[in-house]
Amino acid sequence: MNLEFGPTPIDTIRSISGLEFLRRIKDEELPQPTIHRALAFRLHELEEGRAVFVGEASADYMNPLGTIHGGFVSALLDSAMAYSAHSLCPAGTANTTVEFKLNFVRPLSLKEGLLFAEGRVLNPGRTLTTTEGFLRNETGKLFAHGTQTCMRIELS
Repeated sequence: MNLEFGPTPIDTIRSISGLEFLRRIKDEELPQPTIHRALAFRLHELEEGRAVFVGEASADYMNPLGTIHGGFVSALLDSAMAYSAHSLCPAGTANTTVEFKLNFVRPLSLKEGLLFAEGRVLNPGRTLTTTEGFLRNETGKLFAHGTQTCMRIELS
């Protein structure tokens, strides 16, 4: 299958719930966001209030010290936490990140293999939803964790 990348038409997004929208991305029925291609990660698991991304660090993401740049970790966790919040959006709405905070527990190197970024909703508000996220490798070693606040918006 030739994977398609790019934005989803806004009329499609308006017409389905956030959970259905994300399921269709996961199942490759809708285009993948281009960030998935740029940073080589993908939506791995999805349920209401929870999303897990899987990815693997590459030498393209190294900082000058030879470890993986925090921007890669941030992108993975931001995606997982925001998708967990978006999975609760009714049709005609979406969410956007208002703020997030990450704690980096240890350096991330190329030897860690597959990485799993899990986002879970802590408090599903009508306007603001708070989430938490964890980045671990296949053995469960924790590299970073954080929290995020997302704001629900009406799609016009």
